[in-house]
Amino acid sequence: MSNTDFALAVEDLTVSFDGFKAINGLTLYVDRNELRVIIGPNGAGKTTLLDLICGKTRASHGSIKFKNQEMTRMAEHRIVRAGIGRKFQTPSIYENLSVFKNLEVSFPRGRSVFGALAFRCDSEVKDRVQAVADEIGLGDALDTEAGLLSHGQKQWLEIGMLLMQEPELLMLDEPIAGMSVRERELTADLLQRICKGRSVIVIEHDMDFVKRIAHKVTVMHQGRILAEGSMDQVQNDPKVIDVYLGH
Repeated sequence: MSNTDFALAVEDLTVSFDGFKAINGLTLYVDRNELRVIIGPNGAGKTTLLDLICGKTRASHGSIKFKNQEMTRMAEHRIVRAGIGRKFQTPSIYENLSVFKNLEVSFPRGRSVFGALAFRCDSEVKDRVQAVADEIGLGDALDTEAGLLSHGQKQWLEIGMLLMQEPELLMLDEPIAGMSVRERELTADLLQRICKGRSVIVIEHDMDFVKRIAHKVTVMHQGRILAEGSMDQVQNDPKVIDVYLGH
């Protein structure tokens, strides 16, 4: 398989903060339609890796290719337009707007000033909002004010806001933190649905959840990749047990 066939090809990536290599010569390939989970101890560099991919942090060295296009020097908004969506740990939704409005304002056409002026909530947008709301389990809550949603529903709404932009790579940082057991189950189902047609990278600590969703697991440690494979392979790897799962 050549590197051009991957959705994401990260090669020899390094970033230093004051001489400390937070990411150190890391290479990672993610397939199209793959749900990859990244695990590892705190300080392993997991969030920094996502920051590098979405352009929030600049690499000192190495390459990040998305659909064979180099991303390391690209502005953040252009990376979003290229098809990469990122959800941070704390949801950033518009609490005082309805679920419908939150999704509507995330529709890509309303981005520029002119786009916003010319923006009509036509049937294309309405259909897209309804389809995404159904996908995230909020199809019946379109008129609900976002601030009134449960914690889990807010997380799903934010995933929906990203889905409105039809990203081909979606990155989620600890999406089930603070969720109830039922919400975790529903989130697992949601992630399995949304990786049909796009690649998804999830950072997570909950091993039962990882087991449910991961196609492949990458274990990071000290800015490098320690192990990679199925959950079973990774769980039984002595190095991984030693630095992470054994604690």
